Amino acid sequence: MTIIDQIEKLWTDFLGFLSTIIIPDWAGLIALLPLFVLIGIVGPILSIMLLAWLGYGVTKPRTKVSYMEGVRTAPLNHLGEPMFPAGEPYCPLDGFIYPFGTTRCDRDKTPLSVRCPKCELVREASIDTCGNCGLVLKIEPRALIVATDVPPPGGAALA
Repeated sequence: MTIIDQIEKLWTDFLGFLSTIIIPDWAGLIALLPLFVLIGIVGPILSIMLLAWLGYGVTKPRTKVSYMEGVRTAPLNHLGEPMFPAGEPYCPLDGFIYPFGTTRCDRDKTPLSVRCPKCELVREASIDTCGNCGLVLKIEPRALIVATDVPPPGGAALA
């Protein structure tokens, strides 16, 4: 076989390859049509849905409940005296702030005090109503409230 025959065979093979690209096999392409639909239409839709689901999972608001339980020390002011928050039971002798619902000091069983948030009058924690302004401040334990992502049983109409 001469070089000319080899070049002619290479040229024939190249033209045969080009004919499959330029003049496609329509029956074969129509058989691949469901695959093209899957890749061209369903694939991007699923990708967008997945990205939206992941985006919502990252940015959705989270339920954050923070409350303090137990006895804690009252913060001190610039003079070194304890500062007690209004509406929370505290022991003026020990400088401790107690959780809601507590009416007696743990150390010496003396009654705890509460400062009225409205008029700043100090009274015992066991008394529900302020004697000065009449504000009813029931010192009860705090309830933990957790919001869910789903409506309550029975549907959203009950919420």
